Amino acid sequence: MKFLDLAKVTIRSGAGGRGCISFRREKYIEYGGPDGGNGGRGGDVIAEAVEGLNTLIDYRYQQHFFAKNGRPGEGRQKTGADGDDIVLKVPVGTEILDEDQETVIADLTEVGQRVILAKGGNGGFGNLHFKTSTNQAPRRANPGQDAVERVIWLRLKLIADVGLLGLPNAGKSTFLAATSNARPKIADYPFTTLHPNLGVVAVDGAEFVIADIPGLIAGAHEGRGIGDRFLGHVERCAALLHLVDGTSSEVAEDYRTIIAELEEYGGGLAEKPRVTVLNKIDALDAELVEMQKAELEEACGGEVLTLSGAAGTGLTEVLRALRALIVARAKAEAEAGQEPQQWTP
Repeated sequence: MKFLDLAKVTIRSGAGGRGCISFRREKYIEYGGPDGGNGGRGGDVIAEAVEGLNTLIDYRYQQHFFAKNGRPGEGRQKTGADGDDIVLKVPVGTEILDEDQETVIADLTEVGQRVILAKGGNGGFGNLHFKTSTNQAPRRANPGQDAVERVIWLRLKLIADVGLLGLPNAGKSTFLAATSNARPKIADYPFTTLHPNLGVVAVDGAEFVIADIPGLIAGAHEGRGIGDRFLGHVERCAALLHLVDGTSSEVAEDYRTIIAELEEYGGGLAEKPRVTVLNKIDALDAELVEMQKAELEEACGGEVLTLSGAAGTGLTEVLRALRALIVARAKAEAEAGQEPQQWTP
């Protein structure tokens, strides 16, 4: 299945049915009178978050969604049938944006959440509605309300507990493959990962979800490389895992490059709890590992862990550190009176 996290769609609600002008014509009934029914209401366009989806690929092949119009009213006081609603089924974590791609209409973060994007028009009144003591044979009826048509954007932000960050070839996909059943593409050239991958990892009997996004480079916020549009997938994460390639000659500069891109992106990503890890230590001798670690600790101003995704060294320690950040986030939300968004200890 192809991954798609941004889609533009055109939606239109149903128009209301027109009211009916009708008069009773029955044998042996001296006075007939108006009996035109009201029109039916148009269908709504609704978005609903459902389980089992993690891509918006369906909206690449169909971009127009129109609800049914209401049926017109009929004689004998018959109200027209309502138009059928149309439901856009989207993955959990989908943001719905207005045409300007900035105004957030809705953010569907839980299974079953629904929002009406375009409300159907009300049906028009038939002439029976206008009957009064002074106007017993009205010859007027209302048209139904017009449909609502608009262009919206669907933007998927994957819901994960931990987001992986790093330069291309920092070993993010290798780490995900070593700790979960996910099988991302792994190769020795930059930008092997072209779309986000999710993996479920377990440590000490607890499970949580990690999201691997394509690597960032300097200037990603200006569109260089793949750009920074995939950073939206780690906005909801409780913690970030920043992998730095230990074989690089400038580990401190590599670290600062990613942090600068997080700051340029905004959204509070640079302030999120973060675990910094020196990766690929299997390719270094012990002395060089200590030198690179010391340089990286000086750059980040905190503790740096070491691991090798390929050799499986240090994985448990990193996962425990991430779990501790997730637990701390869940406790903070509980104390603030919020429900934890994802993992519950």
